[in-house]
Amino acid sequence: MPRPLNLGKVSAASLANLLPTGTVLAAEALLPSFTNSGDCAPANKYLTLGVIVCCSLACFLSSFTDSFTGKDGRIYYGIAIWKDFWVFNDVDNEDGAGREEKHNREKLAITSIDFVHAFTSLTVFLVFAMSDSNVQQCLKINKDGVNEKALLINLPLGAWLLASLLFMLFPTTRKGIGYADTAPVKFDQGGEATARSNKESV
Repeated sequence: MPRPLNLGKVSAASLANLLPTGTVLAAEALLPSFTNSGDCAPANKYLTLGVIVCCSLACFLSSFTDSFTGKDGRIYYGIAIWKDFWVFNDVDNEDGAGREEKHNREKLAITSIDFVHAFTSLTVFLVFAMSDSNVQQCLKINKDGVNEKALLINLPLGAWLLASLLFMLFPTTRKGIGYADTAPVKFDQGGEATARSNKESV
């Protein structure tokens, strides 16, 4: 018998982590200067496109980041790859606490849900970036028609709501970089993933 869908798994705090809030804020802080408030020279166009591309990559890849607690009690951050998990901060990789826990790290490998979250976050960010008036003027995006104006005004809100719905329908257990209010996965002696209490954070 299939399990009932639990929409309560994704709280408001979780949505703030899943949605590209930080990336949007970073872009909003940089774009007015890089676009020269819409009065773009060729250099401004390249800078604007560079910001959008870099933020898009950060937004997409952040959906694959995760963390776990090693045998030494430290929190290890990394990114999911094919059938494995690449750890960022395992300086002492001879202690068996990070890179050597291969049978555990395989549990954090890429899944199909990761791609749903990654493409959804990327779409939301691009919608917000292209809805910025300075970006529209700089990249000569046509917004003269009534339909175009209505679409550009309402599309960001619609994208945000649709993304929130998708994140609730397809929740993720990843607790990557930026998840300050949640604890990473802890592996017990048998290699099973268990919840990690906030008191164990280091």
